[in-house]
Formats: sequence, structure tokens, C-alpha cells
Amino acid sequence: MSGNVKSVPEYFGCHVFNEDVMRARLPKNVYKSLLKTKLLGVPLDEDAAEVIASVMKEWATEKGATHYSHWFQPMTGVTAEKHDSFIFPASDGRVVMEFSGKSLIKGEPDASSFPSGGLRATFEARGYTAWDPTSPAFIKDGSLYIPTVFCCYTGEVLDKKTPLLRSMDALSEQALRVLKLFGANTADRVTSIVGAEQEYFLIDKALYDRRLDLIFTGRTLFGAKAPKGQDLEDHYFGNIKERVRDYMRDLDEELWKLGIFAKTKHNESAPAQHELAPLYTTVNIASDQNQLIMEVMKKTALKHGLVCLLHEKPFAGVNGSGKHNNWSLITNDGQKLLNPGVSPGENIRFLTFLSAVIRAVDEFSDLFRLSAASAGNDLRLGADEAPPAVMSVYLGDELTSILDAMEKGEIIKSGGREFLTFTDEIPKFPKDTTDRNRTSPIAFTGNKFEFRTLGSADSIACMNMIINTAVAGVLKAFADRLENSQSFTNDLNKLLIETYKKHKRVIYNGNCYDAAWSEEAKKRGLNNYPDTAEAVPHYRNTKNIALFEELGVLSGKEINSRTEILLENYSKLINIEALTMLDMARRQIIPSAIEFSGLLAQTALAKKEIGVDFTAEKRLAKEAAEFTNEILDSVKALDRKLSEINFSADKENTAKACRDELLPVMESLRRSADGFEKICPEKLWAFPAYSDLLFRI
Repeated sequence: MSGNVKSVPEYFGCHVFNEDVMRARLPKNVYKSLLKTKLLGVPLDEDAAEVIASVMKEWATEKGATHYSHWFQPMTGVTAEKHDSFIFPASDGRVVMEFSGKSLIKGEPDASSFPSGGLRATFEARGYTAWDPTSPAFIKDGSLYIPTVFCCYTGEVLDKKTPLLRSMDALSEQALRVLKLFGANTADRVTSIVGAEQEYFLIDKALYDRRLDLIFTGRTLFGAKAPKGQDLEDHYFGNIKERVRDYMRDLDEELWKLGIFAKTKHNESAPAQHELAPLYTTVNIASDQNQLIMEVMKKTALKHGLVCLLHEKPFAGVNGSGKHNNWSLITNDGQKLLNPGVSPGENIRFLTFLSAVIRAVDEFSDLFRLSAASAGNDLRLGADEAPPAVMSVYLGDELTSILDAMEKGEIIKSGGREFLTFTDEIPKFPKDTTDRNRTSPIAFTGNKFEFRTLGSADSIACMNMIINTAVAGVLKAFADRLENSQSFTNDLNKLLIETYKKHKRVIYNGNCYDAAWSEEAKKRGLNNYPDTAEAVPHYRNTKNIALFEELGVLSGKEINSRTEILLENYSKLINIEALTMLDMARRQIIPSAIEFSGLLAQTALAKKEIGVDFTAEKRLAKEAAEFTNEILDSVKALDRKLSEINFSADKENTAKACRDELLPVMESLRRSADGFEKICPEKLWAFPAYSDLLFRI
């Protein structure tokens, strides 16, 4: 490249304290010690931490950083940070730049205003952050960001990352036990790796600023459907508009500087909807990076006069946004445990880990469901655009037939690969062994499982903590049963056949959008928790507490805390939405309705005076009056319902009251307001319509 323009390889990861930087700057023994911690989870020596802190500070200040921040993920669902400068007073009244190993390892933010779910009283303010050396530090906005975990004074966790790290340890321990049964003794650690596809909407900021619902809730609480939506399916993978393309270019550059492997970008199904997909990385790093992706998406959009919407359902009548969580297992020596290889029918180790996931989904379907539960995602799941709330696994015909044959005691050897041919001019390429079932909540897609229920605004930490823990629990059961076996091959075959017979009910290769599947799932005895208020309380099920406690991922007290936080957050979000609807209805929609009625009355009166027929005005006035009265009735009903709900009461009952009492009235208010919007002149309507929001970029 000419001039001062750098190529991507030259600037990729330039803001990250990555392995290249550490290898070049750290003493060899310290680098090896840190690498051992990153790869094998071995505790880091305090002396090594002191050296790392000094080198990290020098590197950061060379790049213009003046502050450092312990960056953590509280139960708010977004990241938190407190910034301290590197300055330290010198004896001559000047300052020097210092950063100690103690400052690197430990921080003490005020924990009083973070959700704790009853773990601590409001006045008990002390909290601790602790460095996560397995996730690289980075520079952003003039500060050195240090990924950390977060706990309260008594030691209970207050964040989403600590349980994720614990689940990684639990999964590695149990997976290694199983691997050793196969004679695979070369691996020292098994890691879950994740690639999280991120869907989002882009709209014009000037239009966004005129919508109180978008500002306060992230979604449109009112809005009649535009004449055109995604009906023609022309937006999906379509040509990217210039303004959006410029945004995506800048977004890629900012993410690449942070060492994030942003790989794929394209238009999604709905108008104004798009997707970014990164490459796989270790799950805790993927979680950190996804938080950064969402933050950088929003900041970069503002630079282009746009707003990035991450809500799961910002617009009614078109597809919402999800976050497909592609999850797989790999050892530190490169063994891919969910890779069926050339002959999946003969690959017994692959079938063992595959069976573990199937059993985990069936036994802990309640946990898998609640890992994607939120007020926003309730609007998306099961809406003919996203998987339903019933947890099922798609395997494809070939794998299912292999398992069926195994159950019957038969052997199927995978034949030669089938090749697809289009024309003589187009090269042939091998056909995949499975299709991609986009209607399935959990689909096996070759060498990974794609968990498709997660909402676009959610952290991926909770879902992957649950996947890791549930699979670890099953692998532990496998190892406990097989470690003392006198005939490993025979006993393993028996175990796999037994597992398949008992848990194959969760396997479904058909269309999960079809209403018939709900009935079929009910016959199979599968759980169906349609909303957050119904799903989240199952966190506290006895079997789930036993699982988390046995593997050391969460205590019963911490599980109860998370349950309370999720339920309270659900109720608070619905309360905010209800209050926003009331505000918009009273101050914007009703005045528009009155103004329109007045205009019709004036026109009718003028026509009457000159003897011209004013039937049209009368008919429109009647229709407008009916909608206005419905709006007024719904406003009154919603106001009354809000006053009747005790938001300080039991969190589970409050959540169910919001679902049962508020949501139906809110839907009624929206229906009437949207009906009125369809007959109201554009110049009298109080805020931008869907036609503007979705199509004017």
C-alpha cells in the first residue's frame, strides 16, 4: 500500500496487550508463566504480576493511555468501569507514572449500586474486582482496560464472568476424565470455543431522537406496519447501502484494532437489519469481545449520524434480532471433540461428546431456556422468525440415522462424499453431511452446535456458562460410570444406547416454526416455558442447584441472587415501557387525535356553510373518535394497573403480574394507537413512522 495507510495485518490488534507484545516485552520466564496461566488455568505468581504490571503500563503509556480501568460485567447486562490515572506524586511536587502488580490484580469499586439479588444490603458498599489474566488487556479512549471478575465483600459473585470461568474449569476437568478413557492422554485442558453472530438495526439518529420509546426502551412501543416490510425478501444479503457500508468499514477497523476477528458482514432479513460475525475464540474471550462489539457498534454508528439498535424486537411486523451462539469443544493440543471426521458412524469418541450434549439439553432444558430469557427476547422467540421456547436439537438425517442404527445394534459406515454439480463450468464441491435448520433452537452444524435462542442485546456469558456446566455434569456422570469399567468398549456402547433411548425425544429435525411441533413436543413431554416470568424461576429447581454446587460453578445463594435479579429486571423493563407508553399517548398521540378531529370538524363546518356534502369528514371523524376513545380507555386502564402492582413485593409474583396485568393492556393501547396512525395525516402524526425509520438511511 502507498503512503502512510497501513494494511490490516499491520494494525490488527494494535490496541491489545497480546501474545506478540508480551513475548517481545516480558522476561522469558514471566511470559512462560503467564502463558501457562492462559492455556492451563494455573495460578499466576505475584512476582510475575508485578513485572507484567510494569511492562503493561509502559506499553499503554507509549500508546497515549493516562488511566487504567478494571473492566467487569455486573448483572446489569452491560459492562462497568472505574478509571484511575497512572500518576503518582514525586518528592519534587511533580508526578511519575506508576502501576503496581497490586493495582493490576485487585480493584475496589463501590458495589452498592450494582444488582445483588439480596446478597448484600445497600449500605454494604465494598466490592472487589480481580484480574482475569486469560483475557488480554486493551486500550480504548485513552485508558488501559483490564478484564476482571467482580465479587462482593463476602465473596459471592456479582458478575457474569466469574461463573463462566468456573464453568470452563468444570467442563475441562470432566472432559479430560472422559478423554483419558479413550487413551487420549496428550491433552491438558479442554476449552469451549464460541463464535457469536451479532444482529442489529441501523436507523437515522435524527429520526431516533424524535421517538421517546426508542430513547427509553430501545424498541418502538407504537408504530403501524409500513406498506413494505421484508415481504419481497430483497434485503437479505442484498446490496449494502453506501452509508451503511461506510459504517461497516469503520466498525471493522475499530474492532480489528482491538484484536477482534470481525469476519462477516451482510444485510439481514428485515429492512435496516444487518449482521456481523466474528471468528471463534475461547469462550471467556468471546464474551469480553462481544461486549466490546456491541459498545463499538453503538459508538461508531453515532459518528455516521446513525443509531445502532440492539433490542431483540425494535420493530413489530418484521424479524427481530438474535445472537447465534456457535459452541464447540477443542483441546489444548488441537483435538476437535465435536468434529465427526471422515466417518462419523465409526467415530465413537465423537458420538460420546455428541450424546453428552443431547442428554444435557434434555435434562437441563429449563436452564437452556432461561439462559435466553428477557423481556425483549420474549417478543422474538416463537414468532415465525426465531426458534420457539421449546428446547430441541437438530442433528440432520445422517447423524440421526447413525444413532438410530446404534440403538438397534446395527453398524452404519459412512459412504463416500456426495458432490453437488451445477453446470460443467462450475466446479463441483462436496455436500455437507447435514443441512442447516434455522428453525431449531439448537442445531448441530458439522462440528459445532448453534444455539439460536439468545437475544441480540444479551451477554453471551450466561448462556455459555449454562452450556458448559450442563455438559460438564453429563460428562461427569459418564466418567463416574465408566472409569471402573472392566470392559470399556461394551460398557460405553451400552451407555450411549441407553442415553439415546432416554433422551432422543429432544431430537427434532423438522420445522420448529410449525404449530404441529408444539403439539408433538407436548406429547414427548418436553418443557415449554413461553416467557421470562415462567422460565426464570426454574433456576432454583433442586436438580439445577445440585448441578451448579457439585461442579463449583454457583452456590445456592448465588443462584437465588441471579433469579431475583433476572425477575426484577424483567418487571422494571415492562414498567418503564408502560410509563413510556402513557407519556407518549398523553403528550403526543392524544393531542394529535384531538387536532385531527378539530381539523375534520372545521372542514365539515366550512362545507356545510357552502352546501357541500361533508360525509367523508363525518365518517373520518367517527373513526378517529372511536380510536381516540379506545386510546383514552387503555390509558386509564394501564394507569390503574400500574398503581395496583406492588413492585417491592415477591419478585416472581411481580414478574407474573407485569406479564398478566400490564402487557395485555399495553398491547390494547398500541393496537388502538396504530389504528389511528393509519388514518392520521403524516403532518399531524407526532413522531417518525415505520416507513421513515426502516427505509430512510
